[in-house]
Amino acid sequence: MVRAGLSAERLARAGAELADEVGFDQVTVSALARRFDVRVASLYSHVKNSQDLKTRIALLALEELADRAADALAGRAGKDALTALANVYRDYAREHPGRYAAAQLRLDPEAAATSAGGRHAQMTRAILRGYDLTEPDQTHAVRLLGSVFHGYVSLELGGGFSHSAPDTQETWSRILDALDALLRNWPAAHVPPR
Repeated sequence: MVRAGLSAERLARAGAELADEVGFDQVTVSALARRFDVRVASLYSHVKNSQDLKTRIALLALEELADRAADALAGRAGKDALTALANVYRDYAREHPGRYAAAQLRLDPEAAATSAGGRHAQMTRAILRGYDLTEPDQTHAVRLLGSVFHGYVSLELGGGFSHSAPDTQETWSRILDALDALLRNWPAAHVPPR
C-alpha cells in the first residue's frame, strides 16, 4: 500500500531540506524514512534507492538555481549580468548549502539530459556573448567562471576566509571586477612557435 501524501517529488523536497540541515552526504532513504516516521520499504515505491533520491535532489537544486538565475539576469548585460549570475550562485549556496552540494552531483547522461544544467550553460554563454567571446574561448570562459564561483563559495562555506581581513564581500566584489576586466580583455589564443 502506498502511504498517502508521499510522492517522489515530496521526497525530493524533504530530502533537499534534510540536506540543508545535515549535509547532502548524510541524506539517505533511511534518514528520510525517519523524518516521515515510516518504514524504509514504504519509500521504495517512490524512489529506487539513495542514489535515485540524491539525483532527484540534485535535479531540484539545478532547477531552483536556473530559475533564480533567469530572474536575476532578465534585462541585464555585461558586468551587471556577470555580477547577478555570480551572486545567485553565492546566495543560493549560503541559503541552501546542502542543495548547493547536491547541484554539484555528477549526473548520469540520462539524468543530465533532462536537467536544468543546459539552462545554466545557455545563460552563462549569453553573458559571454556580451563580451564578444566566440568558441572555443566561450567554453574556456564558462569553465573559468564555474571554477571561480564554485571555488570561492566552497572556501567561504568551509570557513576558509573567516579569520582574515579584508571582508569577504569586499573580496567577492574585487573578484567580480577582475573577471569583468579579464573577459573584456580576453587573451588571444596562444599559438606555439614552429
